[in-house]
Amino acid sequence: MSLEIKVPSVGESITEVTLAQWLKQDGDYVEMDENIAELESDKATFELPAEKAGILRIIAQEGDTLEIGAVVCTIEEGGSASAAAPAAEKEAAPAQESTSSPAVEADEKPETYAAGTASPAAAKILREKGIDPSTIKGTGKEGRITKEDAEKAQVSAAKPESKPAASSTPAAATTAPAVTGARNERREKMSSLRKTIAKRLVAVKNETAMLTTFNEVNMQPIMDLRGKYKDTFKEKHGIGLGFMSFFTKAVTTALKEWPAVNARIDENEIVYSDFADISIAVSAPKGLVVPIIRNADAMSLQQIEKAIAELAAKARDNKLTIDEMTGGTFTITNGGVFGSMMSTPIINAPQSAILGMHNIIQRPIAENGQVVIRPMMYIALSYDHRIIDGRESVSFLVRVKQLLEDPARLLLEV
Repeated sequence: MSLEIKVPSVGESITEVTLAQWLKQDGDYVEMDENIAELESDKATFELPAEKAGILRIIAQEGDTLEIGAVVCTIEEGGSASAAAPAAEKEAAPAQESTSSPAVEADEKPETYAAGTASPAAAKILREKGIDPSTIKGTGKEGRITKEDAEKAQVSAAKPESKPAASSTPAAATTAPAVTGARNERREKMSSLRKTIAKRLVAVKNETAMLTTFNEVNMQPIMDLRGKYKDTFKEKHGIGLGFMSFFTKAVTTALKEWPAVNARIDENEIVYSDFADISIAVSAPKGLVVPIIRNADAMSLQQIEKAIAELAAKARDNKLTIDEMTGGTFTITNGGVFGSMMSTPIINAPQSAILGMHNIIQRPIAENGQVVIRPMMYIALSYDHRIIDGRESVSFLVRVKQLLEDPARLLLEV
């Protein structure tokens, strides 16, 4: 008796998934609860476990789009891990023989080309070079032109035997020079995640009045603070002290002062949140994902650092759940880790604003009437002008700059 394994329900808004890849092969013996495939929704990738032990029989193929409840495979009773391996090898052997023998026959099977007879491989070469087979003496059986004959003919045909006679034929009739080097192309089906990202980005550009305001931050105070306390911080809390926790803390403080930046539009209403769920953009193997730090406004620097580390590890391993990526009131993205100097980040709908961090560059600035070299970072706030006015956006970004350049304010909350 076999058991059908179906696509499970993974969220209210998700109606279909894509079979990303099989982790087991058809005919393999699988244990109960062993992961057998990866399914990809428009929000996350998750694994499909075997609901009982037995022999796997694959139904859906990689790349197939499946509705919730569709049958992915079946698992038959019986078998064992040791017995399944020899059986799989036995099935593979005849398949290997059947694929190798036709290949030999294909080259020997003659093909008529112009006035001569050539093997398919030889005929292909002759067609590409425009050489008449009737001018070639074949060395194969019954005078058949072999691949080697065609290759030799190609070389000899390229050598001019005599000067061409004068002709009135236009110069354009001469053959174009051959292009050297590989010119390969490949097509790859867009994943559900990538298609959703594309749709959302286009929707944001079309449906919001998005603007971006810029400022710059002198990162020297934070770098000095980190340099002084990073070893003690790691020894006490078991986690490194990075820049992201300072930015998250600065943002949550500024959001309390400028609540419109933390709000969103819901039809004809503006929804204000008295909490800050900060979405952190993370580059995962299958695309950009945005997990959320819940109630970040109530967290300390070490709590924020631990939350970021946990979410980033899950993102790298494709272990993020739908709940961990649903919601969020404000987003922070760090293009600086890839070397970005300045950019205009796109709003993460339905949120109304996003902060972009960038690369830290040593630049000359004026400080107390003197030109000094400081580690500077450009920051950018993209916002929806329908809900956030210019005064609020600029004031918010200035407040973030002020907190970052005097990090003691973050700890004293002043």
